[in-house]
Amino acid sequence: MKLEMPEFQEARLLVIGDVMLDRYWHGAASRVSPEAPVPVVRVGNREDRPGGAGNVALNVAALGSAAHLIGVVGNDEEAEELHSRLSAAGVYCDFLHSDDKPTVTKLRVISQHQQLIRLDFEQLLEPADVEGLLKQASILIDDSDVMLLSDYGKGALQDVEQLIKLGRSKKIPIVVDPKGIDFKKYKGATLMTPNLSEFEAFVGKSENEEEFVDKGLKLLSDLALEALLITRGEHGMTLLRPDSPELHLPARAQEVFDVTGAGDTVISVLASAIAAGESISDATALANIAAGLVVGKLGTAAISGPELRRAVLDEQSSGRGVMTAQQLIFAVQDAKAHGEKIIFTNGCFDIIHAGHVGYLTEAKDLGDRLIVAINSDESVRRIKGSGRPINPVERRMAVLGGLEAVDWVVNFSEDTPEALLKELQPDILVKGGDYNIEGVVGGDYVKSYGGEVKALEFLDNCSTSAIVEKMKEVQ
Repeated sequence: MKLEMPEFQEARLLVIGDVMLDRYWHGAASRVSPEAPVPVVRVGNREDRPGGAGNVALNVAALGSAAHLIGVVGNDEEAEELHSRLSAAGVYCDFLHSDDKPTVTKLRVISQHQQLIRLDFEQLLEPADVEGLLKQASILIDDSDVMLLSDYGKGALQDVEQLIKLGRSKKIPIVVDPKGIDFKKYKGATLMTPNLSEFEAFVGKSENEEEFVDKGLKLLSDLALEALLITRGEHGMTLLRPDSPELHLPARAQEVFDVTGAGDTVISVLASAIAAGESISDATALANIAAGLVVGKLGTAAISGPELRRAVLDEQSSGRGVMTAQQLIFAVQDAKAHGEKIIFTNGCFDIIHAGHVGYLTEAKDLGDRLIVAINSDESVRRIKGSGRPINPVERRMAVLGGLEAVDWVVNFSEDTPEALLKELQPDILVKGGDYNIEGVVGGDYVKSYGGEVKALEFLDNCSTSAIVEKMKEVQ
């Protein structure tokens, strides 16, 4: 899947949901209070940011898209601050004001990049507070390409069924970030983006990837959705559609600093890309890259268009990294559906050397996607002896996953990868070293369905066994 930046400036989004103000008080905590065993924070810096649906709209505007925000706030200073900050960022705010409910505000006290406490100021909205919201939406929807519903469970979306009905009547996509375990109220939306805990709270936990997908497809059918995107934290995200292969995208973040607002970033990029005319699969890949960027920042933060563009240029592809066998099957199915040629190679890859790197680079040049399947620790011991592997499977996979030529890394516990080959059916099976084509395990099977088998030489006459023997000599 080759990604390009959408024309975000052409997209118009109607964002409806629970708006709130996120407050951050930063300071040093160098002593404990004499009144109670709690740290004393000397507040030195205060920062206000739009939160909830406000953060979603802010992210939409940061991408360069037009954002029109509808929500409920109080008649207070926090509402004025929220309106001021959003308007300055290019978000058009159309707020309803409640006389007896405050603007939802979350105050976080932070010291040395650690959140010490969060104080919430809020009251659940009642039907009278949202009266007129549906009418506002019906006026603004004609100038919108996508309706984005951001539900934080504060009560702004009490009429969510009617809002979805309105969107369907106008034939525009409806993207929902749900809250709670009552997903039935979102029936008829175009796409829903629950996180894993929300998804499991509604459908139950899954014993394996196959059961996970089956439950997701059933939810799709029950709610008459066109797509379901489940965010899975460090395990990335999975996109399910009724008539398309499952698409699994591994997490892109190098370091997770703060997950606050990550869901807002995902749905804003996803919805904006769809509004700009991108397919759901490409929009999901863009959202996955953006999620990897935002979790490296402190607090709720917006990803700008140029920032996302740089990340897309760096990536140039989606869905790379370490995967389970089941996830890899889905990824290969999607790649084949896009006409990509799949290359497969396998080995122990115990100590990665220059020969491996050159060989894998040459293998990648044969097609579009390179799979490297490596033997598990137990499998290596059976093949190489009790002293191997030198490096455990997790480290071997991490190193291979970091190589530019490698798209996907998977491990297998059998002595040979024949079972994987039958599941994946790559276009080309490659083996390195002193193998000839006739001696490549699984080669006959690959040839049986029209695939190719190639043997490549390692560069520099390197071998892991030789390196191990040299190490023994040094000792």
